[in-house]
Amino acid sequence: MQLNRKDLLGLEELTPEEITLILDTGDSFKEILERPIKKVPALRGKTIANIFYEPSTRTRLSFELAEKRLSADTIGFSQAMSSVSKGETLRDTVENIQAMKVDIVVMRHGSSGAHRFLAEFLDASIVNAGDGQHEHPTQALLDMMTLRQRWGTFEGKKVTIIGDIMHSRVARSNIWGLTKLGAEVTVCGSPTMMPPEVGKLGEGGVNVEFDLRRAISEADAINVLRIQLERQESMLFPSSQEYFEVFGVTNRVLEHAPEHCIVMHPGPINRGVEIAQDVADGDRAVILEQVTNGVAVRMAVLFLVAGGTFEESSLQ
Repeated sequence: MQLNRKDLLGLEELTPEEITLILDTGDSFKEILERPIKKVPALRGKTIANIFYEPSTRTRLSFELAEKRLSADTIGFSQAMSSVSKGETLRDTVENIQAMKVDIVVMRHGSSGAHRFLAEFLDASIVNAGDGQHEHPTQALLDMMTLRQRWGTFEGKKVTIIGDIMHSRVARSNIWGLTKLGAEVTVCGSPTMMPPEVGKLGEGGVNVEFDLRRAISEADAINVLRIQLERQESMLFPSSQEYFEVFGVTNRVLEHAPEHCIVMHPGPINRGVEIAQDVADGDRAVILEQVTNGVAVRMAVLFLVAGGTFEESSLQ
């Protein structure tokens, strides 16, 4: 099977079959990461540019490692050390990079829709590593990969996303991906951090709950989001301590969730703000599994947008 599109801009536009294809391919690449030699020639001869207009640790390192595991050539870019500081536009920057015959551009940008803008006139494949408050598709895919490895299926499963829903591109991508594959999603957080008409997001909509204990009472998994102060024009809650008291995920709060419920977090973690330290480091947490799966799923995305075909034999 093949991904019949050159770009990965978001999960909203993908079909359930396309999402499943990426997850299946990611599972195969994860097996490769367990080998003594963790490298395949799948993208040998391809050049990938990593363009990050916003700070990033996990996503950037994960993409860079995925590219090396696929034997691609890579070049890096950060806004602070580029001609952007001299007034160069996004289009000029990326067109110059494409003129160097780059095959794939992995980009994070603070403006929602920046990737779609570029995809309309660039021949290179565009992979969205986060755009404003719109989407973060590879984070959602690695979250879904982690859940599928636990469950086998999304049908009938319930996921609660807790925190700053309004400013979270991770929440939007997770909502689209999970609902398309049959999961039921509940969002929970302060009313000041809920976007208008949030219940209409996703395939068939989501449940909206403002009481944390009710929101997790039937959850098979909870995904705890960071409070994104850098995206808020003003404080949307009185203080970090008060937020923690109302919406912080602690072991006492988890007593209201089913015993099998697992805890996820896209990182970076603000311990003592949205999640307690003993929960982040506890037995229910699968946060480090998410990081491992991030490399495999990003290998899958890069391989597929480059025209790769998913067959077990092709990934050996």
